[in-house]
Amino acid sequence: MAAPRHVRVGPLCEVRAYSSPEVTPRRWKAARPGDLAAGQPTGALRGHQGPDQGYAYGLVHLFDDRVYLADGEDRRDVDTGCVAVALKRASIFRRAPVVWDLEAGYLAFGYLDQHPLAALVARREALFEGAADAHHYNHVRKLVACVPTDVLALTPAEIKRRYESDALGLTRDPDA
Repeated sequence: MAAPRHVRVGPLCEVRAYSSPEVTPRRWKAARPGDLAAGQPTGALRGHQGPDQGYAYGLVHLFDDRVYLADGEDRRDVDTGCVAVALKRASIFRRAPVVWDLEAGYLAFGYLDQHPLAALVARREALFEGAADAHHYNHVRKLVACVPTDVLALTPAEIKRRYESDALGLTRDPDA
């Protein structure tokens, strides 16, 4: 085993050095049934893949004093839904989530506004209800699908500007 230079080596100890293996292993190939040879699958209810997605939950505390909830809204449901939106935004840019992704999620649904539109509050109450429950995965996917990809590709400042002019279209139910 290697040791730092300051560690004394006895005179009878054999010092080992690195040596390359005699045979270079063959190149790895995805051949097992569980290997993703064609890449990460995409489609309905598959979510939005990206690196280090759990980090988004570590950023949620930065919004503790900035999020405004309506009566009856659960903070865990709101955080879960906005994290899911943030992960979609991060996956658009093919990177791990950052604080601006979460801000975009909270902004889009008016959680950073003390006096949001009444129509948006009614809509988001239905969308976010029970989102923190693990059994409501499909519900969270529907919530994330409500925010168009082109909106999430905008900067948080542009999302805020569009939110203030009610140009995001999140007050309308696409299924209605």
